[in-house]
Amino acid sequence: MIKWIVRWFNQPTALATTAPVAMQSPGASVAPPGDTDTLFYRWLAGHCGGSGEAVQPSTEKLIIDELARLVEAPQSGADLVPRVPAVLPQLLRSLRDDSVAVAELSRQLSQDVVLVAEAIREANSPAYRPSKPVKTVEAAIMLLGQNGMRMLIARVAFRPIIREQSGRFAAAIAPLVWRQSEMCALAASMLAQTGDSATRANPFEAYLAGLLHHVGLIVALRLVDQIHTGAAMPRSDQFCAALLPCARLLSARIAALWEFPVTVAMAIEQSGLPDQADCLALAQVLAQADRVAMLRMLVDAGELAALDPCVLAGLGPFGAACFEKLRHEEH
Repeated sequence: MIKWIVRWFNQPTALATTAPVAMQSPGASVAPPGDTDTLFYRWLAGHCGGSGEAVQPSTEKLIIDELARLVEAPQSGADLVPRVPAVLPQLLRSLRDDSVAVAELSRQLSQDVVLVAEAIREANSPAYRPSKPVKTVEAAIMLLGQNGMRMLIARVAFRPIIREQSGRFAAAIAPLVWRQSEMCALAASMLAQTGDSATRANPFEAYLAGLLHHVGLIVALRLVDQIHTGAAMPRSDQFCAALLPCARLLSARIAALWEFPVTVAMAIEQSGLPDQADCLALAQVLAQADRVAMLRMLVDAGELAALDPCVLAGLGPFGAACFEKLRHEEH
């Protein structure tokens, strides 16, 4: 697949530079095109300024060539983002073991003050509505439960990997990518538990896949910062067609490199395939959750009108319910 991406970008036809998507008022009714990924990426790119400035085709090609190289050598791509905290694998292993006592989990969790603070904050959130304020990590663990703890730990661990980036382009776009990743993870964990048995998946693996699926895009942004000196992000049709599948492949390679479940890495890779009939159920869940989260952010930003029937077209009842649920999540 990576050779196809490079070959597509090396076609002799001139690159058509596309103007950024114009911001729409909240009342606008603009149906999304078939490629929600491209619409979302161009919206992200618009946050960097440089509107109307064309990026040289040679620069776009250099970025794609370098990203393709990283797909074949994912360790180099992983080196462009912070590493997963050392405490994460240990905690996730413990949370898979029902025999591990709360005291042992508390001891492990206490090694990271950020995790302690997040656990207590989460336990006191409206989602759990405790009868009295939670003040200790032991009480937080009891209230959140095994699955709640796993999701919280994963979210806290991945936040700096995706959100906290240096470089002009990466710093401007990464917080938005993280927000979409959080939404996607939540939607994926919900969708994994709905539908018939053929389309159900492990909710926590779905959550992990949602958090991880854009790490390759973060690496791509780091590459843009290293290679491109202009004011505008590349956003031509041909660049988008090559960038997004390549970034997804890199995400899958990095997930495997970090020794996440094989099904998570496979789902990330398969989620971008046009025909998902033979893909993992987890890949189908991730693909729908990704689209739901992108559409939610585009509607919330006024790029699309929530009442436009084309926004929810193809999502189905479960996807539409997730789209509405995400509207009530904290921003």
